[in-house]
Amino acid sequence: MPRQRSITQKVEVGGMILDMEKACLKKNGGLIHLTPKETKLMALLMQNVGKVVSRSELMQEVWNTEYLGDTRTLDVHICWLRQKIEENPRIPERILTRRGQGYELRI
Repeated sequence: MPRQRSITQKVEVGGMILDMEKACLKKNGGLIHLTPKETKLMALLMQNVGKVVSRSELMQEVWNTEYLGDTRTLDVHICWLRQKIEENPRIPERILTRRGQGYELRI
């Protein structure tokens, strides 16, 4: 049984404020609207800033599945988040891929 993590309504890290209720991220004075899955994904990364969050934990917490046969949907959602928060999504500096491990949010 996957462990449940309580997610607070607002998460603040490195000048970014994630509003879980409104599904939006305040960054550099701007407001970025997120989908519900992007919001959950961003919350997990922000709550673990500077730490690698495994692909399996992300799949369990965001999609409520332990199936890891195809995690392409995770990769696509990470790509969408990068497009919204990175200065240059092709060369990410905030959401980093840790090959064979997962993803890490850097501030």
